[in-house]
Amino acid sequence: MAQDNLPQVAGDKGAEPVITAPTGTPPSDLQVKDLIVGDGAEAVATSTLTVHYVLMAWSTGQVVESSWVSQPATFGLNQVIQGWQQGIPGMKVGGRRLLVIPPSLGYGDVASGPLAANETLIFVVDLIAVS
Repeated sequence: MAQDNLPQVAGDKGAEPVITAPTGTPPSDLQVKDLIVGDGAEAVATSTLTVHYVLMAWSTGQVVESSWVSQPATFGLNQVIQGWQQGIPGMKVGGRRLLVIPPSLGYGDVASGPLAANETLIFVVDLIAVS
């Protein structure tokens, strides 16, 4: 069930997305929204992904990490947080997806770097390659 107060995302394909800070209470369930539908290979649970992503903390509305400032990230989908493992399968190369991940599918009650404990995570993910 989609929420009305999800963050807004602007930016063209191939450019770093700009996320408008959310307002209100974060959703308690994983929210997945395709912003650009890709037409390439489809990600599955066992895929290795190459992505660009932006991470914003719901509570502060601040971007805390962006691969766009350095280089794309590559990793096994089975090696990352549950929110990605549940929210990325089915996404196709060339696509952009918004993930709003509750703490239970993110880092839980553990603070991680600039992220507070029990933080709701906002990711905008551009899928570059799947293998």
